[in-house]
Order: sequence, then C-alpha cells, then structure tokens
Amino acid sequence: MKAVDCYHKWIEWSEEDHTYIGKCPDLITGIHGDDPVKLYRELCEVAEDVIQHFKSEGRTLPIPYIRPMRKVA
Repeated sequence: MKAVDCYHKWIEWSEEDHTYIGKCPDLITGIHGDDPVKLYRELCEVAEDVIQHFKSEGRTLPIPYIRPMRKVA
C-alpha cells in the first residue's frame, strides 16, 4: 500500500462557499474546485506531494487519525 492510501480523503459541497471542498485533514487543510472528480484527483496529487516533501526533509509522516464513519448496526 502506498503511504497516501493510509490517509482519508473526501470531497464535499460547501453551501457557504458554493464550491466543492477536498479534505485530507491529517495532511492538509483542503483545496477547492468546481468539478468533484477532478478535485479528488488533485487532492490525491497534493497529498502525495505533501508526503514526498515530508520524506525529502527526513520528517516523520503524521499518524492518520481521521477514518471514514462506520455504519452502526
């Protein structure tokens, strides 16, 4: 598994901003755009860039704490 796959990423609509917001809170605050599919691809690229930056500086990656919500039976 690639390091970027350990981090939860999602896209949501923001009524306040009238745009889509891409989030990966364990790595970045977020990005925004008009096309949710394109935005998710960009979010993955940005998350990968952040990981590569951490590695190039010899820094430890943040622990991925944010997980998808699970449906309770």
